[in-house]
Amino acid sequence: MTDQTFYGSKVAVKTTLPKLQKLKNKKLKFSVLTAYDFSLAKAIDQAGIEVILVGDSLGMTIQGHKSTLPVTINDMIYHTKAVLAGAKSALIMVDMPFATYSTPTDALTNAAQLMRAGGEIVKLEGKQWLMPIIEKLCQQGIPVCAHFGLTPQFVNQLGGYKIQGRDDSSAQEILRNAISAEKLGAKLILLECVPTELAQTITEAVSIPVIGIGAGKHTDAQVLVIQDILGLTHKPARFAKNYLAQTNSIQAAIQMFGDEVKNGDYPKAEHSFES
Repeated sequence: MTDQTFYGSKVAVKTTLPKLQKLKNKKLKFSVLTAYDFSLAKAIDQAGIEVILVGDSLGMTIQGHKSTLPVTINDMIYHTKAVLAGAKSALIMVDMPFATYSTPTDALTNAAQLMRAGGEIVKLEGKQWLMPIIEKLCQQGIPVCAHFGLTPQFVNQLGGYKIQGRDDSSAQEILRNAISAEKLGAKLILLECVPTELAQTITEAVSIPVIGIGAGKHTDAQVLVIQDILGLTHKPARFAKNYLAQTNSIQAAIQMFGDEVKNGDYPKAEHSFES
């Protein structure tokens, strides 16, 4: 059973970062879905999904590219504004696209544009080099979600979309980076395609909420791409689940995803990876 009173499902209550922190403190799960336009943002919002991610995944799902690398800051501004028009309650998280945060100065300039467009927290991918940038943004009042594990913007360095953190050295690096990011002010951590055990260790090691995608069941939240839950992805990843196949409408599919995350029914072992 979930604490529906605390989630505020009966009344449209604006989701804030302090609310997400309270959910973690109470050991209650929350859900995240991507959106890139008004209509789907409105449907996600009405289903009570706590966070909408305006993801640079739009490079693949909307623009038809083979990776997220071609996405520009202007693309992200445009889609953030469209999502903002449809989302009244969900927290809006926005990806900073490839090479827009290479230095603290670039990061501050570009993150400010995304915040002015309606973003409420920005998400950055990286490793140890990311720490000064996280610190700079947080000092300037820009909330940060630090994304570790599989980082799609670095797909060319990684040699493809591969599981990260399977050996002890890389697992310890991801753990250290998550702990450092929290100390420098990050408000959320996102772990992508890491072993379930590592994700659990990190979730327990930091006090801020941890969002997982292909990271097992122990994280504080789960995120999926909206096209994945609607069965629109040609070759879905292992962690994806087609909720439209189990329901009779887009709205019902979104609602089922949110309910399964909150109840702990998603993800199952088949959506996760081991060391």
